[in-house]
Amino acid sequence: MNNNEHDDIVTFEKCITFLNAIGIQTIFRSLGDDSFLPGFLIENGTIIIDRNTLKYPGDILHEAGHVAVVSTKDRSRLTENAIIKRKDREAEEIMAIAWSYAACLHLDIDPDYVFHEEGYRGGSSDIMESCRMNDYIGILMLQSVGMMTKEGDKEDFPPMKKWLRA
Repeated sequence: MNNNEHDDIVTFEKCITFLNAIGIQTIFRSLGDDSFLPGFLIENGTIIIDRNTLKYPGDILHEAGHVAVVSTKDRSRLTENAIIKRKDREAEEIMAIAWSYAACLHLDIDPDYVFHEEGYRGGSSDIMESCRMNDYIGILMLQSVGMMTKEGDKEDFPPMKKWLRA
């Protein structure tokens, strides 16, 4: 195992520990080809992880963002198919992106871990720059639902008030 692989495993385990601590359950099991993202599936608000098919471990924080930004009453029924059919899915996608960026900062993880070149339809670097400049619309959306403070300025990404939407 080289240092990069070791670092990725340590970072991934750091994400898992964080998610379980804030109330987003994770389970490891085989998924085969049943998932939208290689190695991940959301099933009844739980993130299912298949280590054998996992391609981009940082995607876990984005998937967790989807779980985190839905209301408590909807969270336990959330699945990949349900996400696609939700009436506010575009807004929730934007909030999940901002949430995952905030999680990277909170965990002291380089945002490139989540916003890799193969994701976000080629817009990863633009999203990260927008978040760095506090111009990303998802920040305002997280603030509007009471998950993120309105503190901070152009130099500091606003801190989260709570990691799960009420």
